[in-house]
Amino acid sequence: MNGITVSPVNMEERKNLGIKPGDTVRVWQKIEEKGKTRLQAFEGLVLARKHGNEAGGTFTVRKVSSGVGVEKVFPLFSPVIDKIEIVRRAKVRRSKLYYIRDKVAREARRQLRRMSMMNLGTQSETEQAAAAEAAAQEAEAAAQAEVTKEETPAQEEKAEEAPAEEAAEEAEEEKKGE
Repeated sequence: MNGITVSPVNMEERKNLGIKPGDTVRVWQKIEEKGKTRLQAFEGLVLARKHGNEAGGTFTVRKVSSGVGVEKVFPLFSPVIDKIEIVRRAKVRRSKLYYIRDKVAREARRQLRRMSMMNLGTQSETEQAAAAEAAAQEAEAAAQAEVTKEETPAQEEKAEEAPAEEAAEEAEEEKKGE
């Protein structure tokens, strides 16, 4: 029976590795793309180890990538896994570290609470030049509108009466409100 290979994985080596919750591991996974196989590392904290050293044993690894928590469940004896490296060991008091998910989310919410929204920014020289040019065009258009605008004496009288009428209407509304 010594000549028969059941799995391409060295099962004894993986059993003796002793992955535990709290370990930081780097899992090298084989990924097949366009007929080629490459290795991709997934480094993170082991949250859980399930089913011991059985054929179906798994371990859950969590990492934070670009501010988003990513978890993967790896079969311990999977041939897709090229190698497993234990980067760091930590002493933990739980067999499942699922509470870390909430702890990270709580810390993120706490930091967001301390933040305040600011509408500050800088303008590039081209944006400043464009804004100045737009303001100059608006001023020129307003000046041309005043020059071309010729009021008749009747329109001038109506223009003078309108503010007085508006003020009277506002005073009446204030009296009604009291």
